[in-house]
Amino acid sequence: MGGAENVVLELHHMFPEAPIYTALYNPDKVPAFSDADIRPSYLQKLPAFLRNTYRFFPTLGVKAFKKMDLSAYDIIITSAYLNANQVQKTRPEQKIISYCHTPARYYWSHYDLYRKEPGFGALNPLIKLIYPPLVKKQRKLDYAAAQNVDVFIANSTETQKRIKQYYNKPSTVVYPPVAIDRFEPARTRDDYYVTLGRQLPNKRFDLAVAACRQLGVPLKVFGNGPMHNELVQLAAGSAQISFYTDRFGDANDAAVEHALNHAKGFIFPSDEDFGIVSVEALAAGAPVIGFASAGTKDIIEDGISGVLFASQTADDVVRAIQRAEQTNFLPATLRRKAKRFDKSLFLTKMRKIVNDNA
Repeated sequence: MGGAENVVLELHHMFPEAPIYTALYNPDKVPAFSDADIRPSYLQKLPAFLRNTYRFFPTLGVKAFKKMDLSAYDIIITSAYLNANQVQKTRPEQKIISYCHTPARYYWSHYDLYRKEPGFGALNPLIKLIYPPLVKKQRKLDYAAAQNVDVFIANSTETQKRIKQYYNKPSTVVYPPVAIDRFEPARTRDDYYVTLGRQLPNKRFDLAVAACRQLGVPLKVFGNGPMHNELVQLAAGSAQISFYTDRFGDANDAAVEHALNHAKGFIFPSDEDFGIVSVEALAAGAPVIGFASAGTKDIIEDGISGVLFASQTADDVVRAIQRAEQTNFLPATLRRKAKRFDKSLFLTKMRKIVNDNA
């Protein structure tokens, strides 16, 4: 479960009778959707080993969404960060409302980063060769799909800028839903920091590990992903850095809640389109030490709800932690700052947008 999945879950709670169409579905990974009518695409019929390699063939995802029969619906809500906006209208009066987490980072805003580090391991040299012509085609498909959207909703002011820049479309900012009440800030904080998320190269969790190791401060790392073993090796020899995953390879919710409720602070070195987990940290009373970019700037006020650093370097994170150590953050104040992202506001705004287009 990531931010995009949490958005779909809240939309499901709003419209429980509406089916959810998706490219692929693994119920073990998203048990929160056990009561939903999930309708995966034809890709679901592929053998498991082929389903796991679908990302090598990006046009398959495009075709999967284009082939979905949505003729029975007047309003289609997409949760989009890659291919969801490829869905097709079958009659003029249908409307597509796109909740956009970002125009596809692979093709637009972070093209140079992914071209340099595609994330395919040993196959990276081959992927780097085919990436430019492949992206050229995917951009055309993505742009054309965006022009078919009637209403764009951006999850942050940064995403709003990207929608205008890459799709030439206006949008309204509606922040993602955050379950503020999941967290109960402890008045007395422990001495450790937390970092959390999918351990991918662009998330830069290595900076949090390196900085805490350099300072000798305790760090709890929650999550999993392709970079997990590299992070463990980076922390080797440091008794202050601990890693936590559950049986699915992700962070256990109860453990995360307890850790954030008592943490001295939360380190978020990622360049995120929004970053729900930063709001969750505030709700738990933990100040955020975050990279001053994109969605984080919508969430964190430097010196008030956390400390922002300008560059993704371990030295910058070290200095930010040192600043945080010298600042008195009040858990009750941080929680109050988080309430402007409460899921009740998301539900109210989304329902109004849907009703206005009905």
